Amino acid sequence: MSNLIHPTAVIDPSAKIADSVKIGPYTIIGPQVEIGEHSELFGHVSIERNTKIGAHNKIYPFASLGSAPQHLGYKDEATHLEIGDHNTIREYVTINRGTPKGRQVTKIGNHNYLMSLSHVAHDCTVGDHTIFANYAAVAGFVDVGNHANLGAYAGVHQFVRVGEYSFLGRGAKVYNDILPFMLVTGNPGIPHSLNSVGLKRHGFDDARLRMIKEAFTLIYLRRSTKAEILAGLTELAQKSSDVAVILHMFESSERGIAR
Repeated sequence: MSNLIHPTAVIDPSAKIADSVKIGPYTIIGPQVEIGEHSELFGHVSIERNTKIGAHNKIYPFASLGSAPQHLGYKDEATHLEIGDHNTIREYVTINRGTPKGRQVTKIGNHNYLMSLSHVAHDCTVGDHTIFANYAAVAGFVDVGNHANLGAYAGVHQFVRVGEYSFLGRGAKVYNDILPFMLVTGNPGIPHSLNSVGLKRHGFDDARLRMIKEAFTLIYLRRSTKAEILAGLTELAQKSSDVAVILHMFESSERGIAR
């Protein structure tokens, strides 16, 4: 056994562990698990099965990854969890595999930070550079866009999409799709403004912010019909790729946009 793997770790023979992976005490790694180069499991980590983890990830004690979906129809079928590179997964985080009648896989991208006790349910897709604060949780089939930030105790209903660069405030309860770039608070969670602070931190200049603000005003501050909103967004999208992203979600939303 590698001197990077603690002797108390229990690893299934079918697991594929890169030589540079560090595995702490009392970690359990199940069958058909893959872990990429320079990842580190600090101890007491559980990775159940059919889980692929990329490189340079840090996984803290008592995290549970690749466990069975919390779904009454699940009958122990072979479903999967895929986690990318450079993620930080803190204590007691839980991430479930997909369901056989759903997407069959839960996917986590790259450079994400999941704080203690946060939860990602079955069949979810989480993009890159997201933050899940303590106790933030997303139900099944939720899509979380790149650079989204979920505050502590935020909760997202199943089948909802959370747009890129959006910010869900502490305790926000989200039941409908959140457009990109929004700041959301309350129960039910609704956009109250743009996530201006977050956008500036990510390098959005005044010109980009101005176009996004025009879209926000059209959607939320005027008494416009859906047809009028679509026409206005279509016109703005010709000048702004950011508004084009908003327009795409507005047009394609199945659960409806949080208003």
